[in-house]
Amino acid sequence: MAQTPVDLMCREVVEQVSDYLSHALSPEQRARFESHLTTCPPCTTYLEQMGSTLELAGELSRGTSPGDVEAELVKRFLHWHRDKG
Repeated sequence: MAQTPVDLMCREVVEQVSDYLSHALSPEQRARFESHLTTCPPCTTYLEQMGSTLELAGELSRGTSPGDVEAELVKRFLHWHRDKG
């Protein structure tokens, strides 16, 4: 039996988030992934957090000091936490 887009489980979203962010999913997989996000706020939040983390991690190779990255992560977390509360 074929799975419908909403059949994607949160565990699968977590497993596929890197592939999603790097555009490595097939069009069908991407559609299932995005469909799940429309019905699952926790997975949407996880995707946003992973995107921010990967963006900041990429800055390490551009000469950003670890202290700068830590400060930026804290700032983004506090901003996210404030918006959720």
